[in-house]
Amino acid sequence: MALNPLVESRDVQFVLFEVLNIDTITKYPKYADFDRDTFIDTLELAEKIALDQFYQVNGEGDKEGAKYNPETKEVKVPECYKEAYKAYADAGFIALNIPQEAGGMGLPEIINISCNEFLAAGNIALSIYPGLTHGAANLIVNYGTEEQKKLYLDKMLSGQWGGTMGLTEPDAGSDVGDLKTKAVPQDDGTYLLSGQKIFMSCAENDLNENMIHPVLGRIEGDPSGTKGISIFLVPKYIVNPDGSLGEKNDIVCTGIEHKMGIHGSATCSMSMGDNGKCIGYLLGEQKTGMKIMFQMMNEARIGVGLQGLALSSSAYMHAITYAKNRVQGSDVAQMLNPDAPKVTIIKHPDVKRMLLWMKSYVEAMRMLTYYLAYNIDLEHVLDEEGAKEAKAVVEILTPVLKAGNSDMSWQITAEAIQVYGGYGFISEYPVEQLARDSKIGSLYEGTNGIQSIDLMMRKILMNPDQYNFKVWKKKFAETINKAKGVVDDKYITPVQKGMERLDEVISILAGQLAEGKFLHLFMNATPLQKIIFDITIAWMHIWSLTLTIPKVKELVGDAKGEERTKILTENSEAAFYSGKTLASQFWIGSEFPKVFGKIEALLTGETAVIKASDEIFTGALEE
Repeated sequence: MALNPLVESRDVQFVLFEVLNIDTITKYPKYADFDRDTFIDTLELAEKIALDQFYQVNGEGDKEGAKYNPETKEVKVPECYKEAYKAYADAGFIALNIPQEAGGMGLPEIINISCNEFLAAGNIALSIYPGLTHGAANLIVNYGTEEQKKLYLDKMLSGQWGGTMGLTEPDAGSDVGDLKTKAVPQDDGTYLLSGQKIFMSCAENDLNENMIHPVLGRIEGDPSGTKGISIFLVPKYIVNPDGSLGEKNDIVCTGIEHKMGIHGSATCSMSMGDNGKCIGYLLGEQKTGMKIMFQMMNEARIGVGLQGLALSSSAYMHAITYAKNRVQGSDVAQMLNPDAPKVTIIKHPDVKRMLLWMKSYVEAMRMLTYYLAYNIDLEHVLDEEGAKEAKAVVEILTPVLKAGNSDMSWQITAEAIQVYGGYGFISEYPVEQLARDSKIGSLYEGTNGIQSIDLMMRKILMNPDQYNFKVWKKKFAETINKAKGVVDDKYITPVQKGMERLDEVISILAGQLAEGKFLHLFMNATPLQKIIFDITIAWMHIWSLTLTIPKVKELVGDAKGEERTKILTENSEAAFYSGKTLASQFWIGSEFPKVFGKIEALLTGETAVIKASDEIFTGALEE
């Protein structure tokens, strides 16, 4: 694979084929039609479209942004997006991992995820449009009637029609159960919907000739709260029985948000039923809306974790390029020599530290993201016990991935700006946009605070027998055992101690749950999530070291100094494995010790948060 400024292709292949050994999945009937060559060809096509299409219009699309016309109620996406979107859709990427029997290609989720890393790294705002269409189509695959599948799927999977998700309302954000969207049943089996939805990404655009909106609402007479919610398919244009477009439905865009980043992605407010004619079609069974929508929400949360990785990768790769070419200052080893030649800034220890810090996170985040995706595939092919464990891995790692990667992408893009110095702060250079685009990741698809509560309560403390947590620890222990004798104990021992301390934390939190100390629990949800993310990143690095250390011994041996430099210069594989080994050692040696401080902080039992009443926050005006 060619080098690119977005994603290190060699590392993608390392994770797929050396860490996860995804070739082996083709021995199962579900994926028997594929082989390693198919996987690599698909990855290379995604990389090509990312570089030649998505990335080329990223900056232009950011400057142009999505535009709303208040007279026509229509949204125009950046004109430059259209050719890139067509290339993506024509290549079949929307249907990549959709089952073949539903009209898709049936490739594994791990290939879908790794391809989309390239594409999101190239242009996250553009990637959101087909990403949401894929999620909406997948709902129809799993819950739609045969008629709904026949009417919608082919054109959605081809990219001709789009899809989105309608959850949030002005007075019902994270608390979805408070929604007010009402559905009134009609004699013909349809429903008339009325209500407003906000923050609907890509809900109105001129990329797609029709939109199919999965919308949460409450059928008249059904109970309040989440148990009374149903889900409906609300098309922009009614689809005739023969698949042609009929009249415009009574759903309109009332405006789009002016955002800090992802300017090319239209974040829409939508109004349904202003004229009493918004027709919706029940998806699945009545009052199962939240269960159904959680499929798309969980896919989206994994997608946000992927976006965090992609933006971090792009920022890191750009920072390397800049640091290798920007000449400033002399080598610190010659700081007393007034005639010392100027060097590129990558020679400076502090810049090298920043790059190694970024590299160590990006590579572990990639392993974490792909590992989770691969377990989605394993759920479908392993025996009952294996599938159960794979599902547990997916469940516990989804909030860790979403919150951890999105939080880190904000920090990593900021560090990339720091590498650029003052140039990083201006829009002529790409990292400024990457930082702006990254921030939304910690906010949408459930804020990271919500992810932390979900992790602590549903995935660990309230999970029967803490099964998810036990499986996570089992997989971790398997990695540690394989590392012994390969990885130096000075890297294994602290990570093991970190897990032991985490057990202590979980035991204390379980006791607080038994005592009903919910304030104590909820104030520590985010600190706990950050600790678990750190330990998971350490796990990924230990796993990586078990593979990279033997390769370094094979390719570099005991060479030092100029001999080692010569080997790394002439042998890209030697440089690759040496770099990964150093990144993992750096992270465990320099970053992981900080987790013990986080654990100590959580265990102090400090209750200032609980004591902090509203009145102590003085100086602000009340509305």
